[in-house]
Amino acid sequence: MSGMERCRVMLEAARIIREQREEIATMETINNGKSIFEARVDIDISWQCLEYYAGLAGSLAGEHIQLPGGSFGYTRREPLGVCVGIGAWNYPFQIACWKSGPALACGNAMVFKPSPFTPISVVRLAEIFTEAGVPKGLFNVVQGGAATGQFLCQHPDVAKISFTGSVPTGMKIMEMAAKGIKPVTLELGGKSPLIIFSDADLENAVKGALMANFLTQGEVCCNGTRVFVERKILDTFTKEVVKRTQKIKIGDPLLEDTRMGALINRPHLNRVQGFIKQAKEQGAEVLCGGDLYVPDDQKLKNGYYMRPCVLGNCKDDMTCVKEEIFGPVMAILPFDTEEEVVERANATKFGLAGGVFTRDIQKAHRVVAALKAGMCFINNYNVSPVELPFGGYKSSGELCVTSPGTCQLQGLRVAPGTAWSCVLTPALPCRIWQGERPGSHRVLLAAEDCLRGDG
Repeated sequence: MSGMERCRVMLEAARIIREQREEIATMETINNGKSIFEARVDIDISWQCLEYYAGLAGSLAGEHIQLPGGSFGYTRREPLGVCVGIGAWNYPFQIACWKSGPALACGNAMVFKPSPFTPISVVRLAEIFTEAGVPKGLFNVVQGGAATGQFLCQHPDVAKISFTGSVPTGMKIMEMAAKGIKPVTLELGGKSPLIIFSDADLENAVKGALMANFLTQGEVCCNGTRVFVERKILDTFTKEVVKRTQKIKIGDPLLEDTRMGALINRPHLNRVQGFIKQAKEQGAEVLCGGDLYVPDDQKLKNGYYMRPCVLGNCKDDMTCVKEEIFGPVMAILPFDTEEEVVERANATKFGLAGGVFTRDIQKAHRVVAALKAGMCFINNYNVSPVELPFGGYKSSGELCVTSPGTCQLQGLRVAPGTAWSCVLTPALPCRIWQGERPGSHRVLLAAEDCLRGDG
């Protein structure tokens, strides 16, 4: 298929998703446990992703380079072939679109393995691609656990691997990819800092902290769970955060007024509870929440619900501050100076995201420039337009999983592909193969206030 043909098919898939938004969002809520309110946002991001990459599909081209002596060179972009996408359970449908969109736009085939905890909605995506005209066999769904993922990563016909998930699993996938000399994109965990300066708009900063910690039951890799608050506003900020956290409506995720659904499964709920227990043992104070929640609806009494938790009296060396909890647990830490908080914010093995709330825009840009994080937010948090790269540094992974970088800056790599170069002279034509190595990217979102309501 030509680029324009791929564009038309992907636009049709986006149209179907947009028209079936409510049906797919309901399926995603049942699949994952997040509120229908949030699932609708995920579905909107999904069709927007396909539309975006559809727009790039027809414009993927190489370059013409004029050389001395009348010679010229050119590059052209070619698909890699079969790409494997391995998704996570927190954003099943959206992640599948984030991985398949650039892959299909660049002319590749994709085999996608969803998490065994959320196997449903990606099957609907496969059906939608077929309805839209994607040729048979270009997008395939394979269900299974670790053994299935290992088989796909080690298969000799797989040209590229894209994984979203935990750091330990990402390390194993990188090792398997290295043995096959395959390019790999990893979007892994985080323990991101959210820095609240005393001159910040308090209302907006509180909204940002809630957005950075309790979105999707706290099961978000880029959440800003280390909330650094300048000491002079610590008490005021903490009081307001606790008050607002206690108002978050928990329960049936299919109800319109629910803002927090169930965690993914019992083992994960127990793990999150274990972090809270350990935090108390290490001296942290539970300011609110952290206990199990039993809805009034008897149908939900065995659900994996807990009240969102705010921890005070936290120290940098506590486990709850150092390790990714991946649940609705916020740790508040005081700071006194800009230099101090930047140093503490960077003292982590992760480097996925970071946020700053301040009215001083020069300070904001100075701080985000100093943060060792792939994505930085100013006066907002957890806003991820597909037009901008999504990815991190250090143990949080490498490369980007959205934006033109997946197609243009990487050859066709996240989506994947490669580039070859042909140098022509009047006397002697020859071919020189060359690859492209993408650079690092930093996302800076400085919108005034893109946060949702009151949580």
